[in-house]
Amino acid sequence: MRIRTVGTQALLLDLAPPEDAGAPGSETDVAAAVEAWRAELWRRRELGELVAVEIVPAAATVLLDGVPDPAATATRIAAWTATAPPAERAATAPTRLVEVPVTYDGEDLAQVADHWRTDVPGVVHRLRDTEFHVAFCGFAPGFGYLTGLPAELAVPRLATPRSRVPAGSVALAGRYAGIYPTASPGGWLLVGRTKATLFDVAADPPALLSPGTRVRLVDR
Repeated sequence: MRIRTVGTQALLLDLAPPEDAGAPGSETDVAAAVEAWRAELWRRRELGELVAVEIVPAAATVLLDGVPDPAATATRIAAWTATAPPAERAATAPTRLVEVPVTYDGEDLAQVADHWRTDVPGVVHRLRDTEFHVAFCGFAPGFGYLTGLPAELAVPRLATPRSRVPAGSVALAGRYAGIYPTASPGGWLLVGRTKATLFDVAADPPALLSPGTRVRLVDR
């Protein structure tokens, strides 16, 4: 892990293997490390051992924003790597489970079935029985990148993105699943739809899915 200063009050924890490391770690390994550090930093903040306004995970990094003393905090985090491996805590930390009701009728189901070497019921069965995990959020407010599918089931994006994907569309791209919170352009493969509200500025919290949340895409 590399810890970098960003601006005057932020730190970036980079969990991606160095380019000169020889055999790079898998995306799954990096994602697990990001989640472990996200959970550990949240825990430390709750205990008063860390001051940070925002803890923001991404695909291979965790950003700490609003850090009063980045240099001292970086030294403290570096010490934690040796004394308290966060992966051990993350594996047993309690997390929230959200069940999202889904109608599996997406127009790209057959294409996903071809990639997975199964049929449409096989795709639905796999998605319904997988417990997903919100690795990070991005793209649009309320859009969570869901991990949980094995690496061999990664699917390509469309060669030409759609100009409009309806709100509530459940889709796959690469190793991720996701749900479009609002109508927008997009190139992910559509497998279903939900009427669940993914983002509401009047709700507390506004986003239904936040990093660390477990997700089930259940039959509606």
